[in-house]
Amino acid sequence: MKYCILIIDGAAGHPIPSRRGQTSLELAKTPQLDALAKTGQVGQALTVPQGMEPSSACACMSIAGYDPQTYYRGRSAIEAQSMGIGIGQGETVFRCNLVAVRDGKMLDYSAGHITTEEAREMITSLGQEIGDAQTQFFPGVSYRHILKLKGHPEAAGVICTPPHDIPSQSIVGNLPKGPGSEILNDLMRRSESVLRNHPVNLKRLNRGDTPATTIWLFWPSGQVPALPPFKELYGLKGAMISAVDLLRGIAIMAGMEVIKIPGVTDGPDNDYAAQAMGALKALESNDLVVVHVESPDEAGHTGSIENKVDAIEKTDREIISRLREYNGDLRLLIMPDHPTPIEIKTHTGEPVPFLLWGPGFDSNGAQRLTEAEAASTSFFVQPGYVIINKLLKRG
Repeated sequence: MKYCILIIDGAAGHPIPSRRGQTSLELAKTPQLDALAKTGQVGQALTVPQGMEPSSACACMSIAGYDPQTYYRGRSAIEAQSMGIGIGQGETVFRCNLVAVRDGKMLDYSAGHITTEEAREMITSLGQEIGDAQTQFFPGVSYRHILKLKGHPEAAGVICTPPHDIPSQSIVGNLPKGPGSEILNDLMRRSESVLRNHPVNLKRLNRGDTPATTIWLFWPSGQVPALPPFKELYGLKGAMISAVDLLRGIAIMAGMEVIKIPGVTDGPDNDYAAQAMGALKALESNDLVVVHVESPDEAGHTGSIENKVDAIEKTDREIISRLREYNGDLRLLIMPDHPTPIEIKTHTGEPVPFLLWGPGFDSNGAQRLTEAEAASTSFFVQPGYVIINKLLKRG
């Protein structure tokens, strides 16, 4: 038996008043997914434990079979793992977004989804201009980067607000607070002068693209506990295909193979077909592969109904269609990690719909993988990290 977990990041959401109260999953035309839902089992899972932040870090850790209440100590530390950044005693890492602030308001949490190449130039300049032995900048993917602080252990407790939580809102009152916040706010202020006339920004302005005006520091993390190897826990050799450092970091911590595929990105230009073909190839040498599609979540953060629906439909057309053609026994778990409702442009911690399909799963009456259909089946999985046992038929 082979297994595939397809995470359609942020695909769930709330009814959209302007679209007759339908959600993005309901609006999307998903004939492949519909066919699976009619012959598989649809239900709901609570991937984010009560009281924890509704982040992809908590939710995806749950889907991978790890209890976030036991192993989660902050998202930045997981991303640092993916980037090969060690975290020593007394060191703290932060997510360091390149963002656009205009007139004191958060214009864009991603600086117009700046390219990885452009961002690397800027992060390198920031390291040269305002970095030192205690303040290190590490370039990541697109707008997502890492800052590591040494000698400031108090910074691990700073209260920070993610920029994607405050779209079009004033940054006053949302800046880092508490002991240790002074150094973060100082770095953010100093970054503005480095970025203001940076050659990359000048080119972006000439093209009419959104410039990166400042860095935004959040998600402080110290050292994290080691995850038990996935193979020891579940007896399976696993692999991960994702465009983002977070999922790659979880895979590295779990001892899973990380497969990087050209053309696989976090946005609308993602090569969905390449992800699917990469997954089928990975199943030749692995028992289980996790395929993570980031684009619906990114569309949710920008409030674009059209882009979110399009990302879901492309996942159906390009990925799910190919998985259905697998020549052998294959069980699928398909689900969002968390909702990213269009109207609020950020994550919530509500239960998400899931679909189990393949040998051993009979229909439980659902017609589609949507929020309402999932709720109607009364098949509820809590805590979310045991969902993998449902896939593996272990209780």
